[in-house]
Amino acid sequence: MPSRAAPPTAPGSADPPEGDWSTRHSVLSTARRTAALVNVLSGGPPGPGSAPEPDAVADVLRAYGESGPVALTSTDVDGMRAAAVLLREVFAADSADAAAHVLNRLLEAHTGALRLTSHKGGTPWHPHLDGGDDAPWPEWFLASSCMALAVLVWDRQRPPGRCCASGACRNVFISQGSGPERRYCSRRCATRERVAAHRRRG
Repeated sequence: MPSRAAPPTAPGSADPPEGDWSTRHSVLSTARRTAALVNVLSGGPPGPGSAPEPDAVADVLRAYGESGPVALTSTDVDGMRAAAVLLREVFAADSADAAAHVLNRLLEAHTGALRLTSHKGGTPWHPHLDGGDDAPWPEWFLASSCMALAVLVWDRQRPPGRCCASGACRNVFISQGSGPERRYCSRRCATRERVAAHRRRG
């Protein structure tokens, strides 16, 4: 079973291993991990044979602070892909109301009661909505993602993210900040669309 627990802090040490735990596992970091997982799990064309390799999904989990064993199977990845399809609906929502309705539906159908866990003393106390500390990867991914995205809707009163506006890109991203709202997942997509628009005008 997956551990999803950071290693315990050594007695008397000033910082937890590999940086500050609360920063690596903040609501915003968890939401960004959700977007990165949705992208790696559903970035390719839909259909059989298009699932990413388990190692590619594990790399994303490790990049966002997963320090325990990440032993994903093809079955785990298939379940996480199904969760990613559901979560994509949150990113496609065009208002806080629409995002909240999608999240309420997902929370009712796919998550358990809110609980606090420290993974038997291996981490600081933090909330979970999955069925237990040894819940399957797909259940954990959907539950933790719903919680983070719901908190962002609560905090900002707007959709937590967007789908990239580029027709050539299927990525989603977390929108944040007080400046103009982003339309593209990256500068690369924004530049590509700007160049394409310029060529159409020319």
